[in-house]
Amino acid sequence: MDLEQVRKSVRNIPDYPKPGIHFKDVSTAYQNGEIFNFISQAIYENYKNLGITKVVGIESRGFILGGVLAEKLNAGFIPIRKPGKLPAKIYSQSYDLEYGSDTLEIHQDALNSNDIVLIHDDLLATGGTASAAIDLVRRFGVSQIYANFFIELDFLNGINKINNSVPVWSLIHF
Repeated sequence: MDLEQVRKSVRNIPDYPKPGIHFKDVSTAYQNGEIFNFISQAIYENYKNLGITKVVGIESRGFILGGVLAEKLNAGFIPIRKPGKLPAKIYSQSYDLEYGSDTLEIHQDALNSNDIVLIHDDLLATGGTASAAIDLVRRFGVSQIYANFFIELDFLNGINKINNSVPVWSLIHF
C-alpha cells in the first residue's frame, strides 16, 4: 500500500453539491479495509509522540477517522457539530464555505487549558471550516492545537486561512 493507491481510491464527483464543485468522496477509500487501516495508521504515526489528549472531529466525516485516531492515541474524542445537535451549553462559530456559509458548535465543557488537541477533518478546501474549528478550540485556552486532514486541496489555498501557530499536516494532496 502506498499514498498513490490511497489517492486513486478517492472518488471524484463533479458538480456536487453544486455546479463547479468537484467533491472528493472519501467513502470509497474507507470501504476498503486495507486502505482505511493504512490511512489511520499513517495519521497516527505522525501524531503518536505529541501528547495529544483530545481529538476533535468535525461533523460529519471528521468523526470517522477522528474516533479511530482518538482510540489509537489513547485520547478523548470531542465532536464539533452543526447547529442544534449538541444538548448542553455550547460555543458557536459561523464561517464561509466555498458554496455558502455555516456554523459549528462545541460543548462549553469539552476541553480545558491542559489539553493538547488534534483537530481532524477529512478534507481541507478553502479553510473556512478548519479556521472556525480552531477558533472554537482556542476559546478554551488549550496548551497546543494541531490540525490534520486526510485530504488537502492545494489549489484552493485553504492552509492560508489557518493561523501559522497551528501545525497542519495532510496525508494526501490534490
